[in-house]
Amino acid sequence: MAIMLTAPALYAQQKPLLLSEAIANGLSAYPNIKAKQFYIQSSRALVENARNERLPNVEVSLQQSFGTINGLFGPLSGFGGVMGVASSGPPHSSQNWNAGFGASYIMNTNWEFFTFGRRHSRISLSQAQVDKDSADLAREAFMLSAKIAGAYLNLIIVRKIADNAEANLKRTQYIQEVVQARTRSGLNAGVDSSIANAEVASAKLALIASQDNELQIRNQLAQLLNTDPLLPLELDTSYLEHTPQQFNADTDISVNPQAKFYDARVRESEQHADYLKKSILPGLNLFGIYQTRGSGFGFDYSPYQGIYSKSYWEGIKPSRSNYLAGISIAWNILSIKKIKEQETAQRFISSAYRQEYDLLSAQLRAQLALADQRIEYSLIALKEAPVQYKAAADAYNQKSVLYKNGLTNIIDVQQALYAVNKAETNLAGAYIQVWQALLLKAAASGDLDLFLKQIR
Repeated sequence: MAIMLTAPALYAQQKPLLLSEAIANGLSAYPNIKAKQFYIQSSRALVENARNERLPNVEVSLQQSFGTINGLFGPLSGFGGVMGVASSGPPHSSQNWNAGFGASYIMNTNWEFFTFGRRHSRISLSQAQVDKDSADLAREAFMLSAKIAGAYLNLIIVRKIADNAEANLKRTQYIQEVVQARTRSGLNAGVDSSIANAEVASAKLALIASQDNELQIRNQLAQLLNTDPLLPLELDTSYLEHTPQQFNADTDISVNPQAKFYDARVRESEQHADYLKKSILPGLNLFGIYQTRGSGFGFDYSPYQGIYSKSYWEGIKPSRSNYLAGISIAWNILSIKKIKEQETAQRFISSAYRQEYDLLSAQLRAQLALADQRIEYSLIALKEAPVQYKAAADAYNQKSVLYKNGLTNIIDVQQALYAVNKAETNLAGAYIQVWQALLLKAAASGDLDLFLKQIR
């Protein structure tokens, strides 16, 4: 006979997603992590670009043209001072339209071979950008891991609260059945039935509220994992049964990925200011030019104006060459005043970044102290929670039996019901609170391994 598996059965048989797997999946799929990886690649390309500026500029120009070469003594300027005809020839008494081919072949080389540290400063600035982007990626991965762990633990506890709410509903329905049976037989007043009905309605509302809270937390975790929030998600609930064994962090706050990112911002800003300071320095240039020209006009074209050829090959054939080589130094002296203010502004930005770094460090130290206190209190609560649960469960069982035999009233049963429901929630929450306190300390110290090495 074929066996049909219902949706709840499939959900129950699904392999639990371990917290370590959830963190790994989130780091590989979260879009913001991928975006910051692309930022690093971009910064690394800019480092190579800065290094490539050491290479000289080599320009090659090949030009072939056809036109006249009339000349005329006198001043002139092209449109906008830049556009004109570069024709060269002897001046004549009148216009003529003798035309031939011409060609120009040029190779121009310019190499700024010494910059007094300016080029090296730019490379260092580009590398500082890589360091900052790398620190930003590490910070994002660290914070995402902590957020996933926090959402994972929150989802475990809200699911447990939902289970407790469902168990509480079953208890209230059982009490309702007992009350209704005794009311029909005349052993209890009708008001007991009303109280029991109200208690069942309250338990149903509490169950709906807990399920809604579970839905919200599951949606948050799904966003961090970049998965469909409607897909079933089975978690590892062993955190409700054991506590971590190690609570001491061996790292300093300065190695916290958040602090390292803020420190990288300071160092990049200082490097930027140094680059601005050195950008006013001059540069030594080696330059060289080699030029070859061809022309359809002969050297004795003037004064007879007849010694020229319209042959294409005669016009583009190289016939005269020149070269030029030299060294130069260029320094924009007035740039000192302009760049000095930019450097000053960048120094102020560095000071602002230092203040933000100091603020973050103070916040992390306060968070670390808070985490130690929460760990201490949660461990104390964990010792008391089982005692509370056992006493509440015993009292509920006792009051239920007494009420069923007419030896107590519905109010006593109701109080016992409240107590056992609260004790169940406190017992489950006590375990999770220890893990949450440890996660807070790991996030503050920057030693996430303190938390991760104790999970499955």
